[in-house]
Amino acid sequence: MAPTGIEAALNDLLFNRALTLQEAADRHFTPEYRQRTDGRWADRNEFLEHIAHLRTLVADGHVEVHEELYDGSKYADRHTAHITKKDGSVVRMEVYVFADLAADGRFSRIEETTLMLQGSHSDRDLGSAR
Repeated sequence: MAPTGIEAALNDLLFNRALTLQEAADRHFTPEYRQRTDGRWADRNEFLEHIAHLRTLVADGHVEVHEELYDGSKYADRHTAHITKKDGSVVRMEVYVFADLAADGRFSRIEETTLMLQGSHSDRDLGSAR
C-alpha cells in the first residue's frame, strides 16, 4: 500500500462526504493513532470527535500542499487548509506537520503547529476544536 499524505487524508476526512468518518479514518490512520496540535495531545477517539465536529461546520474547501517529504517511516509537510464554513465565512490555516507512518502506510502519529492566516478569533482553535 502506498503511504498516505495530508492532502488525501484531509480530503477524505473533511470534504469527501461519500465516506463515513470511520471509513475515512481507517483509510489513513492506524488504530493507535495519536495527534498533538499546538501542544495538545489527542488519542484516536478524541481526534475523531474533533473531525466529527469539523464536519458539522465545514461546507467545502481544499488542501494546498506547499512542501512534502517522505523518508522511510517519517513524513513532513507544510500545507494550507482553505475552508469555507457552512455560515459562509472563510478560514485559511497554514500547518506544519511531522509524522510517523506505520508499515502499512497509514499515519500512526502526527505533531502539528497551526498558523491562522484568515478567519475570526473564534476560528483560531479550529485545528483542535471538539
